[in-house]
Amino acid sequence: MRVITRMNVGGPALQAVELMRGLDPGLFDQRLYTGTVEPGEADHLDLRGAGVVPHRIPALGRTVRPGDDARAVAALVGEMRRFRPHIVHTHTAKAGLLGRTAAAVTRVPARVHTYHGHLLHGYFSPAKTRLVVTAERAAATMTDRLIAVGGQVRDELIAAGVGRPGQYAVVPPGTTLGPLPGRADARCALGIPADGPLVAYVGRLTRVKRPDRLVAVARQVRRLHPEVRFAVAGGGDATPATEAAARTFGGMFTLLGWRADVETVYAAADLVLLTSDNEGMPVSLIEAGLAGLPCVATRVGSVAEVVRHGETGLLARCDTHELTRHVVRLVEDEPLRRKMGDEARAWTTTRFGPERLVSDIEEIYAPFTETWGRWPGTAGGSVR
Repeated sequence: MRVITRMNVGGPALQAVELMRGLDPGLFDQRLYTGTVEPGEADHLDLRGAGVVPHRIPALGRTVRPGDDARAVAALVGEMRRFRPHIVHTHTAKAGLLGRTAAAVTRVPARVHTYHGHLLHGYFSPAKTRLVVTAERAAATMTDRLIAVGGQVRDELIAAGVGRPGQYAVVPPGTTLGPLPGRADARCALGIPADGPLVAYVGRLTRVKRPDRLVAVARQVRRLHPEVRFAVAGGGDATPATEAAARTFGGMFTLLGWRADVETVYAAADLVLLTSDNEGMPVSLIEAGLAGLPCVATRVGSVAEVVRHGETGLLARCDTHELTRHVVRLVEDEPLRRKMGDEARAWTTTRFGPERLVSDIEEIYAPFTETWGRWPGTAGGSVR
């Protein structure tokens, strides 16, 4: 039983879909339980989730509301008693807390939670952050295995007292990218002129992602290179402010909204920029690598485990001027862009494929299933 707060476009939803599709149905009887996306968000299942049918729990939404949260726990308890899963695997913070609580109440044998990032900084006030940490520490005590998408994410959680080192496994994301169109065709499809360098941003437009910093970098880059264009594929609560800023660029800053064909965006671009204050392991940077693009990104979370500084891209502090210098360096040096892009494709293809993700998760599930005698070659059938 896989539980996730909502299937908004992003790494957690993508990974949940890859597991729903990739785990052997002869071994695993899976169900996906999720809430609904919020206004202004796109549903990953609509864009890239063909064939995955969720069980909706309306109260399981992003916003913390005690009444809704209690109803969500009650609904999950009811579903667990009917489905009787052997494993409950939760994704994202709120689903992790509510789902593991329901699993403890119903005495589900195995409880697994994936940290696709964390809420330790960049999201809340210090007082609210302390509450989040306290809740995560409590939830870790009723969890058999904790999964972090990167070593840095794991280390930061352990340092905050969330779980024991022996509980953790590091499982990076795994994904694929659709066939890339030609550069000219991609730009035509996006309505972007064929000439000039294009810097792309792919992801949510929300405070922790710092779209304001993205805009500031774009302004500084264009003072030095007025021919450089910027394109944003995504949306979120900061979309209106970003749209207002884009209008001041005279058509050189394009908002594309959410797109199912992200490969078209990467095919049109020369490099990808990420400006976040906090991240887990951004799938957009993995996708950029698969498309053969170098990245400029803030050195936060496990970003450095995707983008190898000086080899597949350039990393910076959360500083507009340093990010600008890196973007300008790649804009001015096409041979370096191509070299880093080639290195990025080789690195991401080897390390971040969906088959590896599925294999890693099967290894985490295996000790539980072997205990129950339900692994291949034993009696008992599939694992729920």
